[in-house]
Amino acid sequence: MKKLFVTIFCLVALVFCADATRPVVKPGIEVLAENGFEGLKGRRVGLVTNPSGVDRHLRSTIDILYNATGVELVALYGPEHGVRGDVYAGGKVSDTRDAATGLPVYSLYGETRKPTQAMLDGIDVMVYDIQDVGVRSYTFISTLGLVMEACAQKGVEVMVLDRPNPLGGNKIEGCYVEQPFNSFVSQYKIPYVYGLTVGELAIMINEEGLNRGQKGNQAPVKCDLTVVPMEGWERDMLYEDTGLPWVLPSPNIPFKETPMYYAAAGVCGELYGFLNIGIGYTLPFQLFGETWLDPEKLKSRLESYDLPGVSFRTIWYKPISGRLKGQLVKGLQYFFTDYEEAYITETQFYVMQAVAELYPDKKPFDVISGYGLFDKVCGTDYVRKEFSKRYKVADIKDYWRKDDEAFRTLSQRYHIY
Repeated sequence: MKKLFVTIFCLVALVFCADATRPVVKPGIEVLAENGFEGLKGRRVGLVTNPSGVDRHLRSTIDILYNATGVELVALYGPEHGVRGDVYAGGKVSDTRDAATGLPVYSLYGETRKPTQAMLDGIDVMVYDIQDVGVRSYTFISTLGLVMEACAQKGVEVMVLDRPNPLGGNKIEGCYVEQPFNSFVSQYKIPYVYGLTVGELAIMINEEGLNRGQKGNQAPVKCDLTVVPMEGWERDMLYEDTGLPWVLPSPNIPFKETPMYYAAAGVCGELYGFLNIGIGYTLPFQLFGETWLDPEKLKSRLESYDLPGVSFRTIWYKPISGRLKGQLVKGLQYFFTDYEEAYITETQFYVMQAVAELYPDKKPFDVISGYGLFDKVCGTDYVRKEFSKRYKVADIKDYWRKDDEAFRTLSQRYHIY
């Protein structure tokens, strides 16, 4: 009995010590508060945020700044989904008033996506606090850039409260955006997965311009930018390593692991009607399925490619919404068993290759007529045009990877951590 007690005590001690030494990251909002809201006191403050803008106790940045002594929060700015998350994916955000604070809320995802100069009247400093996912097509970084541009034109300072990149700070994948494919889902000449925190990206946008709206040798429009860094974050951290709660920044990014699957399936998901990728079910972006698929055959074909760091299992499921609502869908769930080794964004292209090989009458660009958004998200039409010739990833791999190392070298200039 004594030996059993000692064993249990040692196990409890090990768990306690492991938890005590687990890295704890302080996001920018907590660092700002601990420093007495330096840079905001005595000033009229605007705030761009959404439900992911919280501290570790899930207190909203809206409420933190609204109740901070000496800080005058005067206006809120709503990106996609709205400041309180009450607008579903793709829905327009309207100008309104925040029910909790009574503050005016200006829409940045409706008739305008860039703040008008009138929206900035009376603002001394604009604060940005939104959890990013580290993927170029996620619209909040486009909102950030447009806010910075508008504030530069108005002479308003911008303050970015930094947060972790859930994909870590080392993963870089996907070719640069090329003209004329710049859009709200590919606003900057950066890779699809860019390996920077939102604060680091803001500095890079400010310094480099990254070709948005620039003609010839025209210098980029620069704002007066301050980044409030995190404490404790390191580049090899995934979100689960931070000790922070995950608050979904948009409806289909419910879990801290979802961003890596968003990067791995989101491009394919733009081919509406080709494959269901888990949207409308409980595993968004982590599935590839259709009513006509043979899961075992698809799994076998994908495993024959010997893809590093990714594994597949068969799954049958019924979406609760969307195109296949209530229908039995057959397909695969996939997992990254070695995240560092996996080239995550290419997963979807190999799935497209396997489907084309197994079902010649289901080749994606033969059965789907609308591919404009696919090209915009890829940042180029080269991927579609070249891939559709033979449906072989080998034909696009070098192109998809061609800018990885150049961006790695460039982006290191802007590392904070």
